[in-house]
Amino acid sequence: MTCMHVSKRVRSCNAIWVYRKSAAAASDREVTLIGSANMDRRSFELNYENNILFYDRSLTGIMRQRQESYIAHSRAVSGDMVQRWTWRQRLWNNAIAMLGPVL
Repeated sequence: MTCMHVSKRVRSCNAIWVYRKSAAAASDREVTLIGSANMDRRSFELNYENNILFYDRSLTGIMRQRQESYIAHSRAVSGDMVQRWTWRQRLWNNAIAMLGPVL
């Protein structure tokens, strides 16, 4: 994720957590969304990534517990943290974001 994207998301979300694994899961009380796709055209049209949505209270409860265990082993990213990134960190993050799809 580029510096710009992280900065925008930190401002627009309650929390951003960085976990070393790549799979993502989001859940509320009844719905679970699991997958690798971002909610953008590139993920769906170019990279052919997918998500799956489950509408199941029991499964969502299990996923919520797993998600909380991931958060316990993650680190929070704040707007202040992003603002303190050096130009080298920004260059590295942006270079990786650009090259990631072709690697």
